[in-house]
Amino acid sequence: MKKQALLVGINNYQGVNELQGCIHDVTNVRSILKTFVGFSNTEIRVLTDERATKKNILERLTKMVSSARSGDLLVFHFSGHGSQIRDRDNDELTDHMDELICPFDMNWDDGFITDDMLRHILDDLKPGTGMEIILDCCHSGTGTREFREGVTVEETKYRFMQPPVDIECRHQGDEEDLGPARKFTSLGTEQMNHILWAACRDNQTSADAWIENRYNGAFTYYFCKHIRESRGAISREELYKRVKNSLEFHRYTQEPQLECKKVIRRGKIFNIK
Repeated sequence: MKKQALLVGINNYQGVNELQGCIHDVTNVRSILKTFVGFSNTEIRVLTDERATKKNILERLTKMVSSARSGDLLVFHFSGHGSQIRDRDNDELTDHMDELICPFDMNWDDGFITDDMLRHILDDLKPGTGMEIILDCCHSGTGTREFREGVTVEETKYRFMQPPVDIECRHQGDEEDLGPARKFTSLGTEQMNHILWAACRDNQTSADAWIENRYNGAFTYYFCKHIRESRGAISREELYKRVKNSLEFHRYTQEPQLECKKVIRRGKIFNIK
């Protein structure tokens, strides 16, 4: 079995508000993969800050997927900004919103990565290949700060990039007429050829939070914490429950998502069987 991972973390965006916990997320996930899944340094590719451009992310993700064979294990982790925009099809507005993740060189013309782009790459995934995708970003602009007991306002940010006014004007006032957002999981779980972990629902925000004396993605922090505590011997279903409970206990207003076939939920994390 060949193992490959692409880990992306972006704190310092080009021309937009910065984050602080995304690089820590990358090193945390990398430690988990090396310690409990047996990844070597050469099997893990890391892209951070200015190297995490749209071109680099898509090229390396495409190469990783296209070179994989049945029985291989792939991991793609992204920590950074996410957003939602109303899609355009040949300059005509379509009747839905698109979820997207924001690379370092994000711009609102074509400098983003949409659900469609990821799905196009995943269409080439060979049957029998295991792929675990972990997204710690927001797809809803419901706020930029939260207050929780014992945590100052400055200590928690959200990983959502607010579209500029001209982009928001595409859908302003039409919300009730638009169909559901096209999400990274819109194929339906029983048709999915991969496993998707998302830090929050599509109408929520993902916290960039001060935990244990440094900034982390709240989701990624508890995701790695519970894998570490179980020494990697934990099912996806149990891991999901523990992460969800930890976020609730610490008053984070986000509910993590695990999207995959039902039988896979019962399997061990980062195991293709």
